[in-house]
Amino acid sequence: MPLYMDRHEAGELAPQDIYAAHLLDLQVQEKYHTRYLTYWMDQARGQVFCLVDAPSREAAQAVHAEAHGSIASEIIEVEEHTVADFLGRLNDPPGTSAGQPIADSAFRIVLFTDMEESTRRTQQLGDEGAMAVLREHDAIVRTALNEHEGSEVKHTGDGIMASFASVTKAVESSLEIQRAFQDRNQERGDKAVRIRVGMSAGEPVRDGGDLFGAVVQLARRICDAAEPSTIFTSNVVRELCIGKGFTFSDRGEMALKGFDDPIRVHEVSWLRA
Repeated sequence: MPLYMDRHEAGELAPQDIYAAHLLDLQVQEKYHTRYLTYWMDQARGQVFCLVDAPSREAAQAVHAEAHGSIASEIIEVEEHTVADFLGRLNDPPGTSAGQPIADSAFRIVLFTDMEESTRRTQQLGDEGAMAVLREHDAIVRTALNEHEGSEVKHTGDGIMASFASVTKAVESSLEIQRAFQDRNQERGDKAVRIRVGMSAGEPVRDGGDLFGAVVQLARRICDAAEPSTIFTSNVVRELCIGKGFTFSDRGEMALKGFDDPIRVHEVSWLRA
């Protein structure tokens, strides 16, 4: 059956209230041949996201309607691997109960890396040499992701796309990536490899019916706009980092492909003191 994710405007409902509604869905779901797998609650934004295996959108909504009357404001079909990669799970976490309701937020920070002049490098080093450099890149980035609780979403050919639940972890990971490449380049001299890092943040269900569509596109464009050996972020990432000890510089508004309005971009300082 198709897999769907929906979004509810929950207002000021407490986590215990959302969990109680989830239990009501579980009691009704078999009647409509559905299976409500889990949910994410963003209490700060007053939103809840439900994941359901259902024969149709209508069946999924019918369960909500009968169980508790809270109808989703938006529902989209999603891919299992996409949800798992971005949000890290497909079922209720172990130990979930009325006394310990789910507290996970679906809000995510999306990070892209991109190697400078990868096509030119292939021409200079040949396929085998270029692949060796790419493997170095992958090892450095994946080490940083593992150490800072990042999830690799996919390989882009010249870089990696990753997802984080914590903005602090995302920025710390980006600092480690750039510093690791700095150390690598100091050892290699004229064989330096410089990469760009771009980040943005947002919720999973967006207008247009695409899981993480807008936030992914923005992170990708910000990465494209970054200069080699820099870390660029969207304004929301900068605001989420207030008081967390990182140093940002305002790079002004940029016209990014696919976005009607200019986007304010910030650079993260990563050089060691």
